[in-house]
Amino acid sequence: MMDYQEILLTVKLLSHSDQARLISDLLGRAEEDYLSLRRQQLYEKQACCPWCGNKKYHKNGKDKGSQRFKCRECKRTFTEYTGTWIDGLHKKSLVVEYIELMIEGKSLDKISKALHINKKTAFDWRHKILSSLGQDSGNEMRGIVESDETFFEESEKGNRHLNRKGRKRGSSSPYQKKTRGISSNKAAVIATTDRSGAMNLCVATMGRIRKDDIMMSIEKPLPSNSILCTDGHVSYKGFAIENKLTHITLRADLNQHVKHGVYHIQNVNSIHNRLKKWIDNTFWGVSTKYLQNYLGWFRLNEKLKNSTTYLKNFIFNTVQNTDTLKRYNYIDVRYQWLLATQ
Repeated sequence: MMDYQEILLTVKLLSHSDQARLISDLLGRAEEDYLSLRRQQLYEKQACCPWCGNKKYHKNGKDKGSQRFKCRECKRTFTEYTGTWIDGLHKKSLVVEYIELMIEGKSLDKISKALHINKKTAFDWRHKILSSLGQDSGNEMRGIVESDETFFEESEKGNRHLNRKGRKRGSSSPYQKKTRGISSNKAAVIATTDRSGAMNLCVATMGRIRKDDIMMSIEKPLPSNSILCTDGHVSYKGFAIENKLTHITLRADLNQHVKHGVYHIQNVNSIHNRLKKWIDNTFWGVSTKYLQNYLGWFRLNEKLKNSTTYLKNFIFNTVQNTDTLKRYNYIDVRYQWLLATQ
């Protein structure tokens, strides 16, 4: 029989995912409990019918092991997984372990090898999960709100049928004509945040942003008593006027970094810096087509970074959205729309 020190040494040799699983078992939390989070919500009438949004429904048997419900309003049936990324997923028993490896930053190759699944399956699961992640809408922000844009080189990572000369991912093409200003081959990401941590990240357009891009990036109008802090970009001024917001402009070219000791855009610039480091260091760049999904992942990481139950909270956040499969199937359409803005 091993003593305590031998057991401790053995545990330290386990992977992070195995350590998390061991802790979960010792605390009596079965893996399947994580996947039953939405079922519990439906039992307690804290979730709605995915078809009509009504809370008048009742249990209606089983469907391939999943609890089925029937809505009294629209008369349609649904399961605990309908519309979520788990809907129709085979090998549900691997889901928790998959997410553990995903959270650890394991590559798709390592995940597919560890779980004995096809790499294409591992890729599809990742983006189904990420398609569930929304963002804070404008009316959830309060007080001083900072907004600014940053840019990512257009990337077709994973595309084996390029219509241009290849180049190192994340760098400008040597065959691209050099022009002044913001290139149309850069994806503009607009980040908006308030001082409480509410965050909105949106791939808004290709190239220089306009007022309409800012309007689109924030799902709902900011509260009228918000104070918007931005750089000197004229589009933000137009956005603030149209939405009747108090607007504080900070121009770096005039060495304006803080006004009145409280107005600045340092928080949003810090988000840009952390986001780029995370994408470059963890994934070595991502495809522009899937950039919005990774923005959602980054935002959730920021939200849960101090959580002591990260895995449970991660799964809980991802199973709430019953429009996930629609959003997943819409990725190609949104990408084509984005390219049309060049």
